[in-house]
Amino acid sequence: MPALTRLADALLDRAVVPGYSKLGPALRRRWWPSGPVPGALIGKRVLVTGATSGIGTAIAEGLLDLGATVHVLGRNRAKTEDLVARLERERPGARLVAEVCDVGDLDVVRAWAEDFTGRVDELHGLVHNAGALPAQRSETAQGHELTLAVHVLGPHLMTALLADTLAPDAAVVWMSSGGMYGAGLRDDDLEFTVGEYSGVRAYARTKRMQVVLAAEWAHRLPGTHVYSTHPGWVATDGVTASIPGFGKVMAPLLRTPADGADTTVWLLATRPASRSPHFWHDRAQRPSTLGWERGQDPAAVRRFLDQVAAATDVPG
Repeated sequence: MPALTRLADALLDRAVVPGYSKLGPALRRRWWPSGPVPGALIGKRVLVTGATSGIGTAIAEGLLDLGATVHVLGRNRAKTEDLVARLERERPGARLVAEVCDVGDLDVVRAWAEDFTGRVDELHGLVHNAGALPAQRSETAQGHELTLAVHVLGPHLMTALLADTLAPDAAVVWMSSGGMYGAGLRDDDLEFTVGEYSGVRAYARTKRMQVVLAAEWAHRLPGTHVYSTHPGWVATDGVTASIPGFGKVMAPLLRTPADGADTTVWLLATRPASRSPHFWHDRAQRPSTLGWERGQDPAAVRRFLDQVAAATDVPG
């Protein structure tokens, strides 16, 4: 990428609105990497969590269009099976499998993974897209704060349980958020019990944790491509319901779910080389901080990982 293009690309994100809104991909398509080629995922099998709406559905659609067999996972059986039926009607010959699992319930994840690995010999892609942004603090069946369970503990456990099923050169993608830029890694209050609870703050903090976990899993799975990614500001039901003020004000500039899914689909189809912290946005690797924050304290990372290991019974 020429120097002036790199500067323009960086300035889009530093200005925030141009980089994160629908203006970002509209401008960056002029210089971002081409591909994926048609049929790039024929013969490949990919699992997408949180697939029944928004970005998750768009990811599934993008993968199907490239020839993949897609396992769409949702916690509501009716919604998941309805999505599979709709996609099969719209794409005759598409290969889909409905998976039902509540990612935030660790016991359910264990039972589902045992069944899945008994049915599936090889997985070429895993997308951690399931999300939650509750207004009030709530806990899962295991007593974990909801956003921590859905964004961090459940996906971490699922990755561990599916690790032996991942094919050589497979890709694992964690759907993080630009909101993580406003949150440092908190290793002292993973369960959000200190101070007044804020769902938006919990969301941002757990999205930061996902970026840290992606780097950790890249270390644990050296033959696998592991990424975290930021979809930009996307018009989804979650935005409308959870942060309606933002959704209303920014509505003219919000991206479509397909735009939000683009980088994830591209990563799965092209599997570019990545360097830590493995964070991507609009088909380019980005810094995991905005420049003024200090580098992540290795001791804090270790404490965080130890707590995640203890909560999930996944050794560090």
